[in-house]
Amino acid sequence: MRYFIAATFLILISITTSAQQINYADWQKEAQTDSRLLPKYGGLAKTQEQVDADAEFTKTALAELGTARKASDYMVKNGFDFLAKGDPKNAIYRFNQAWLLDPTNENVFWGFGGVYFLLNDHAKALELYTEGIIINPKSANIMIDMATIGLSRFNANKDETELTGSVNLLKMAYEIDPTSQTLLFKLSICYYFKNDCANAIKYYDECKKLGGKTLTEAYTKALAAKCKN
Repeated sequence: MRYFIAATFLILISITTSAQQINYADWQKEAQTDSRLLPKYGGLAKTQEQVDADAEFTKTALAELGTARKASDYMVKNGFDFLAKGDPKNAIYRFNQAWLLDPTNENVFWGFGGVYFLLNDHAKALELYTEGIIINPKSANIMIDMATIGLSRFNANKDETELTGSVNLLKMAYEIDPTSQTLLFKLSICYYFKNDCANAIKYYDECKKLGGKTLTEAYTKALAAKCKN
């Protein structure tokens, strides 16, 4: 039963099966000649043509959306839309444009981290999430995704320190946003793995009261079976 739920959880936190089939080696090779595939454009010098194109893009975005932050947030949203479709290439294009508009937007790094999580480079994802947390130490969204990486690692190596780290991150995020159903579901799962039925049920019930949109039937049944007493 424990293995089944772990597998179900990984399906939950993966964007799409097809996205997981992306060849990271090919991505890295292509990035050597296309800086748009690198976070912050890889910090590489741009041609005058690229500089002019960036200036025109920024001018248009500001004219349409008013401020750099609003324009950046709009591009972040577009990036996550592509990420949800399992399209990390177009996603990172948008996140880079968002960074160009406002390099102080922590959600840009949330997006960058999401791309590398999808590419299964957890170390790079955590590095980028950390950049976002430095900008905004109260970003619950980034904390949740950092915890998700810990859960993924725990599933792979059964290292309890990974699980404890995920719990700590999620509890910090809970203090910031106790209404996040994604957070509550993952916190319940953490305690399920820790054999702490009281807390697993507590956060499950909190999620359910808020609508329970993130709860799965498989987890509901497993929790009921494990914690029936």
